Amino acid sequence: MDPRPITPSYYVSPQISAEHMPAIAQAGFQLVICNRPDSEVGDDLKSDLLRAAASEAGLRFEVLELTHQTLTPENAAIHRELIESADGNVLAYCRSGTRSSVIWALAHLDELGVDGVLARARAAGYDLEKYRPLFEQAAAGAG
Repeated sequence: MDPRPITPSYYVSPQISAEHMPAIAQAGFQLVICNRPDSEVGDDLKSDLLRAAASEAGLRFEVLELTHQTLTPENAAIHRELIESADGNVLAYCRSGTRSSVIWALAHLDELGVDGVLARARAAGYDLEKYRPLFEQAAAGAG
């Protein structure tokens, strides 16, 4: 488990497992968002298994499966609603943490702008520069 802060209350991580859930709860997270489709993982990492482990650890668990094709403003709005509905810190994960960073960035372009979201992601160890055209297009569509 490698949670990296994008904001003081939103962290992203590469793939986690059921065994990580107690430590995630102990670290102060309230909500775990799975951004990785079940079709990408083996049976030991399926979202239902992780949901059960999260529940046992006292965590809320939500699924928003993302592929590079579904990194859309609509899914960004859903992701933002999930984050805003949390009563505490949020940990979102996918294979590497990149999709969880990109969807967060898309959801926060309105307040931080393209350079702002890129800087936040970079500070967490995610270079999203190749997504600049997507972010610029999304920002132009929102404005």
